[in-house]
Amino acid sequence: MEEPIIKVGVLFAPEIQLTLSGTYLFNQQAFTGPLTIRQTGPGVELESTDNKISMALPLDLVPENYEACSFELHNVTIGIHFHWERQENQRFKGSLRILQEEQHLTAINLLKLEDYLVSVISSEMKATASEEFLKAHAVMSRSWLLAQIQKAGVLKETVTPYPSFTKTSDTHIRWYDREDHQHFDVCADDHCQRYQGITRATGPKVEKAVRATAGRVLMYDQQICDARFSKCCGGVTERFENVWEPVIHPYLKAFVDKTTDENETAPNLTDHRAAAQWIMDRPETFCNTNDQSVLSQVLNDYDMETQDFFRWKVTLPQSELQALLKSKIDLDLGAISEMIPLERGSSGRIIRLKIIGTQATKIIGKELEIRKALSPSHLYSSAFVVEKEGLENGLPQNFILNGAGWGHGVGLCQIGAAVMGAKGHTHAEILTHYFRDAQLIQLY
Repeated sequence: MEEPIIKVGVLFAPEIQLTLSGTYLFNQQAFTGPLTIRQTGPGVELESTDNKISMALPLDLVPENYEACSFELHNVTIGIHFHWERQENQRFKGSLRILQEEQHLTAINLLKLEDYLVSVISSEMKATASEEFLKAHAVMSRSWLLAQIQKAGVLKETVTPYPSFTKTSDTHIRWYDREDHQHFDVCADDHCQRYQGITRATGPKVEKAVRATAGRVLMYDQQICDARFSKCCGGVTERFENVWEPVIHPYLKAFVDKTTDENETAPNLTDHRAAAQWIMDRPETFCNTNDQSVLSQVLNDYDMETQDFFRWKVTLPQSELQALLKSKIDLDLGAISEMIPLERGSSGRIIRLKIIGTQATKIIGKELEIRKALSPSHLYSSAFVVEKEGLENGLPQNFILNGAGWGHGVGLCQIGAAVMGAKGHTHAEILTHYFRDAQLIQLY
């Protein structure tokens, strides 16, 4: 196959401001310099420094020269709903598509897959990372993206038997995946893969790693692997079906992140007592590191604001917990008396959490919904042990969450992989450690 052109959703706003460097074409009209695009009913008004033009949607601005032209989008939000959310200007290669979704405009970047990956690797980590770790991330990110495009094609032709949201009188179960995106392949934020255009595409090291692995993917049973990753697994990896739809991916297994020995079995963290012991301990694993030289390979400046990712503690006062449940997932349970884990995954992450209130009781899940419900942004993970503090009239005044890991824990653990790279492991060894029984295949 040839190198694909992919579509990335970058900005969602009622008005889009940008600056074109070089000439961009739409319906044989040429545009350059600063532009403002705003909604006007079913179409848009495009305002330049000396003109205003009304246009129908979608609007495609195509560069006259792919390599020489670029455009800068202003006020792009990164880290959406996370503790380090902020806005920045970002510059991109390729074409820009503007369309209308619900009450906002959507800016979509169309570009070559390998150029996208150069930015993803630079956005997800520092260009100072080891060469083998960068290669591993390139292969993994490429595999994940192509797997999502294939999956989207299947979803268009069939009706999924796995509803992503189930709500009854006593349950609230939801999982999130790429079916949220209907008009582009992936978004540019942590929901998919961080992509910040050529703003982050710095340094020849990343470029070399991507080009050295161009077209190479992970495959299992003649299918491209849905190669997931998170910041820190917390010591044991999670299974795909515990986080997303209930489909087993044999190459995404549960194992302790400390050895490449496939015969070593993981502790049974689906057992609540074993999970509590594991979470309250600090076992020796690849991702249990405070080595700043290694962490700086994975964590950008805003990520480095977080140092307690392997083991962490959060205190939720009674009033804050009630407010969070109402504002984040619209649950009004009254005062909360208990939070009881009902089901845990292979990494100790809670899949179903029972919350008992004075007015109602509800079971919530899966892991991301739990993380959203119990934090103004997101909890680092759903692998936690609940402690109660300060009983008044039988009600705890504080709930203390002692937790492990950062993210969903499925597939490659970025911090663990960085440690492996620093220890001299090759990119093939890193990939086969995290994606058991998968093969490296040259696709194009």
